[in-house]
Amino acid sequence: MDLLARREHSRTELSRKLRQRGAPSDMAESELDKLEEDGLLSDERFCEAYVHARSQRGYGPVRLREELRQRGVADALIGATLGDPAYDWNELARQAFAKRFPEGCAHEMSERAKQQRFMQYRGFAGFPDD
Repeated sequence: MDLLARREHSRTELSRKLRQRGAPSDMAESELDKLEEDGLLSDERFCEAYVHARSQRGYGPVRLREELRQRGVADALIGATLGDPAYDWNELARQAFAKRFPEGCAHEMSERAKQQRFMQYRGFAGFPDD
């Protein structure tokens, strides 16, 4: 409960943390089942909160998809959350690009490659559409 009081966790993430703290696997799984039944543990709620928080910090759908997979969230749930029309990924890409490169798109190939690497690192497919 202490871990869930701080922030949302995925079931896999919470299971991993409980095992690291020495909890037997079968006992941890039964407790996680109870938490899900009580509505205190939800991968859907975790996924929504995670995407919202990270997108506000300038991260795109490619990176978020991979981060959520690493945290044990189901691909179907990730796809549904990232596909939500509330997220305008093109606008978020434009904002992230403008914040990092206020001068705009570079004309030199080396600078343009640097900008492209930044956008890929942030989880966007490429340069934002104009």
